[in-house]
This record gives sequence, structure tokens and C-alpha cells, in this order.
Amino acid sequence: MNRAYDPMVPAKRPGGKPKEKPKYRVLVHRKYGSAWEQIVDRAGLQQARQFWDHVSNTPGVKDAIANTCYLRGKAGAPKAKGFSKTIHYELTSKARINYQYCNNYQTEPGGDQHGVVFILSIDYSSH
Repeated sequence: MNRAYDPMVPAKRPGGKPKEKPKYRVLVHRKYGSAWEQIVDRAGLQQARQFWDHVSNTPGVKDAIANTCYLRGKAGAPKAKGFSKTIHYELTSKARINYQYCNNYQTEPGGDQHGVVFILSIDYSSH
């Protein structure tokens, strides 16, 4: 297994592969891997796809449908150089995802640069 993204693992698109290649690789912290697998059951296929399609192509642009905001303080701080602040995305009233993105991430010095989205947490409880 490739450990380049450890502890992040690929977050597959709900409902199957996209028609076009995404601009960003979407990864979820392995601690939330099982929560990601429940996303369709918890939020519905349409909302789950909307989230994945949004973050895999335009993670830094405000979503036209869902509520998003930047977290403040320590919780919102970028995890590393080049990463965005943490974005809080409300999938439904009981499903929220926090993520950060980087436009030119490298797994190792001199490696290829590519866009990534790190899903840092998934919460299925109400506020």
C-alpha cells in the first residue's frame, strides 16, 4: 500500500466514477473512513455527490447550494504550508464535513504537484 498520504485514504465518489477527471484528489482521514462509507445513507446520494463533485473541482469556491464557512482559531489553521484554512461544509442539518485543500501538494520533495482535498472530519450529529 502507498503510504505517501498516510493517514489519508482515497474518498471514492458516491455512486460511481465521475464523467470527467477531477482536478483535485479527494482523501479522507482514515479515522473517518467508515463515516465516509455511510455518507449516502446519512445524507443522500444527491448531496453526497454534490459535495464530492464540488471539492474535487472547486474546493475554494463557495458552493451555490450548501452552506460553507471558514473555521476560526486553532481549528481553522492550515495543516501545512500551502493548505487552505479549514472549510466547514453543511451537507444537511445533521451532516457536516470539515476539509482543507492544497493546489500544489507534493507527497515528497521533487515529486509531482497536484491538487488535493483532505477531509479532516465528518460529523453526523445535530448542532
